[in-house]
Amino acid sequence: MAQHRKPKQRSLSGHTARTAATLALASAATATAFEGTGHAEPRPSLGEVKAKVDRLYREAEVATEKYNGAKEKADRAEESLRDLRGEAARKTERLNSARQGLGSLATAQYRAGAVDPSVQLALSADPDAFLDRATRADHAGRRQAAEVADVRRQVRELDQLHTEADDTLGTLKSRQADLRKHKKTVTGKLGEAKRLLARLTADERTRLARAERGDEARGTAGSDSSDASGRASRDDARGAAPAGTVKAPDSRAARAVSYAYKALGSPYVWGATGPNAFDCSGLTQAAYRAAGVSLPRTTYAQIDAGRRVGRSELQPGDLVFFYSGISHVGLYVGNGQMIHAPNPSAPVRLAPIDQMPFAGATRVA
Repeated sequence: MAQHRKPKQRSLSGHTARTAATLALASAATATAFEGTGHAEPRPSLGEVKAKVDRLYREAEVATEKYNGAKEKADRAEESLRDLRGEAARKTERLNSARQGLGSLATAQYRAGAVDPSVQLALSADPDAFLDRATRADHAGRRQAAEVADVRRQVRELDQLHTEADDTLGTLKSRQADLRKHKKTVTGKLGEAKRLLARLTADERTRLARAERGDEARGTAGSDSSDASGRASRDDARGAAPAGTVKAPDSRAARAVSYAYKALGSPYVWGATGPNAFDCSGLTQAAYRAAGVSLPRTTYAQIDAGRRVGRSELQPGDLVFFYSGISHVGLYVGNGQMIHAPNPSAPVRLAPIDQMPFAGATRVA
């Protein structure tokens, strides 16, 4: 008699179990994804991006000026160290020559033997000749003593030079550490601004550029700054400032202003002083260098490079400074406008001084 057995229920195992688990995980992941999408951070507006980028550029410019100052000091320390080492090498050569001369004299005396002068006089067949030789020997002895004293002085001077060189080397290393720190800050700020701008669409970038031109236009009395900048560039091809430009008070200021007009359109590169790229203080330094005037490297040093003047007294060629930390500078060219190197997203351009918080002005001495 056949036995009727109840069929066994198959357990979820092997491939079937793995498939079920995969489906469950996929469902959970999908649910999580939808949940995450619901909590995604809102995309910043164009105005918020512009404000953040502007802030990053200002912070980078502050760090750039600190970098420029540290570099100037590091260059001076390096030059001083080079001079000290050169002087030490020359003194070492002279010292070795003097020591060699003393050594030769000592060797000659040793070979001649040290005989008591009274004995030499008693044994001498010609006392007059002996006394003459003794007098010359006494003079030579005094000269030798002076040479020994001179060698000792040279040794002391050389030791002092080595000490100064060691101190200068320590200063140089400290300046180089400052350079690395400020460079890291600058590159970090500029990198962050670049990443923000890279996330904008082409249309947003166009609108941002228009907004920046609008900022300039709002600060320009009676003219559009972009048109003025274009006219400046076209007139510059003939080596002249645009028509209607206010005349500089002297030939030196005129040469500086002329240089600035020729620099229009040049790229902003932090730490650059021309002739093909500039940062803000690098442009003003290069403009006055072309006029035969040596300006300090940084904004906070340039503001003390002449006589302070009020905003109502401004003349073409004056240096105009912005922000409370004196972190930006331009060259005033008249009609309420300046030529300056703004930031990495904008070349050297003509702009109103009302565009930024005015901090002061200096007429170069």
